Amino acid sequence: MFIRIIIAFLVGGAFCVIGQLLISFTKLTPARILTGYVVSGVLLTAIGVYKPLVQIAGCGATTPLTGFGYLLATGVEKGVEEYGLIGALTGGLTATAGGITAAILFGFIMSLLFDSGAKD
Repeated sequence: MFIRIIIAFLVGGAFCVIGQLLISFTKLTPARILTGYVVSGVLLTAIGVYKPLVQIAGCGATTPLTGFGYLLATGVEKGVEEYGLIGALTGGLTATAGGITAAILFGFIMSLLFDSGAKD
C-alpha cells in the first residue's frame, strides 16, 4: 500500500510540476493551462494511454484536471455504448455531474463566506 501511495504522489506531483513549468516559462494563462489539461486527459484517454496510468497511479492520475478529461471521455464512451449517438452528448455530463455539482455548491458557499476583491 505504501508503494501505491508513493506512485500516486509522484504522478500527481509530476502533473503539478508540468503546470508550474508552463506558468513560469510560457505566456500561457492559467485558464489556458487548465483547459489544456482537461483536453489532454481526453486525448490521452482516446489513444489508450491514460487508463493504464489510472490503474497504476490511482488518485494521482484521477484527481488532477487531466483526470476530469479522463472521466469525460469514459463517460462519453459509456454513453455511446448504451444510448448511441445521443450518448455522445449526455455521457460526459452524466459521468461528471457529481464533480460539477460539488464545484458549483462549494463555490457558492465560499462566495457567501468571503468577500471578493482585487489583488493589490
